[in-house]
Amino acid sequence: MHRLATLLAQAGNRRDPATGAISTPIYQTATFAHPALGASTGYDYTRSGNPTRQALEDAMTQIEGAAGSFAFGSGLAALSTLFCLFNSGDHLVVAEGAYGGTTRLLEQVFARLGLTASYVAVTDTAAYQAAISPNTRAILVESLSNPCLLVADLPALAQLARERELLLIVDNTFLTPYWLRPLDLGDGLGADIVVHSASKYLAGHNDTIAGIVSARTPELAQRIGYLQNAVGAVLAPQDAWLTLRGLKTLALRLEAQQRNALTIAQWLCQQPQISRVYYPGLSDDAGHQPLRLFATGYGAVLSFELTSTDAVATLIEGVKLIAYAESLGGVESLITVPAIQTHANLPPAERARLGVTDTLVRLSVGIEDPADLIADLAAALAR
Repeated sequence: MHRLATLLAQAGNRRDPATGAISTPIYQTATFAHPALGASTGYDYTRSGNPTRQALEDAMTQIEGAAGSFAFGSGLAALSTLFCLFNSGDHLVVAEGAYGGTTRLLEQVFARLGLTASYVAVTDTAAYQAAISPNTRAILVESLSNPCLLVADLPALAQLARERELLLIVDNTFLTPYWLRPLDLGDGLGADIVVHSASKYLAGHNDTIAGIVSARTPELAQRIGYLQNAVGAVLAPQDAWLTLRGLKTLALRLEAQQRNALTIAQWLCQQPQISRVYYPGLSDDAGHQPLRLFATGYGAVLSFELTSTDAVATLIEGVKLIAYAESLGGVESLITVPAIQTHANLPPAERARLGVTDTLVRLSVGIEDPADLIADLAAALAR
């Protein structure tokens, strides 16, 4: 078994025996001709299977150590398909402060179909246990909460899920399999399902939308594969190719982005306009030690509190190099105000309780020279 950086660099390579092409071809086709009556090449219709998408799915299966992986048209398409695993009347326990789109999907779409959810504090393992009821079927948690970067005790939740015969679903968008493989948390424990918004770090260039689901067991993989075809929210061949291309540089990008993030977080801690910095890479952050127990990195997203909403407006208007835009994980640094962007669908009181205040800013750190990023932030703060 090759090491992870090698698996990433070789993702999708040499899958065309006819030509020997190193890069997986883009099979931009809706359908496939059959060689004879009752015979198939293994591909019939692109919704059901496409060689380019298959190359990505096979790569993710190997990278995650999974029984099977599946590519979708977006992270929310992946979650929507996953929620179809459950029946009307089923219940999920969900970590608070999840991505706003996840909460919207549960509360405004699947709730109408009879799927209910209870929300518990990210770091309170006892609260997850207390929220379990006879109709609970799964626990859903992010490897790092968005946007305050809180750290759940994933091994403890894996143990709890096993004891109560629940699925553990981990959204690992922020850490990726490079820093964390939730399907294997040690001591025979692991999540059952991992989901990614592959639009972020996996694709890595802010140029495509995609989602990935990986399953730990063949039985789960079979169920998810059936739903992928039945629901039909699949990833198109061009976007699958772009995501494959992104995987090849994931290790290099993440190392650079994490170094930059730590440098910027340490600098922000010294600025009088900043009242608090959230980043688990800081040794005094509450998530630093817990995350070290099961992950090999801290990510490249950080959040910080400014002293006033006026200061937020001044900062956003002042940055020139860093783009004011939603999303994260690309090579370009992006700055976001979660209260009016990613978490705007939450009621104000709920946002405040979760720490998503009107003065909180999230920074997705890219691969630019950190001195230039700091200079951009410094000039904006000085205004």
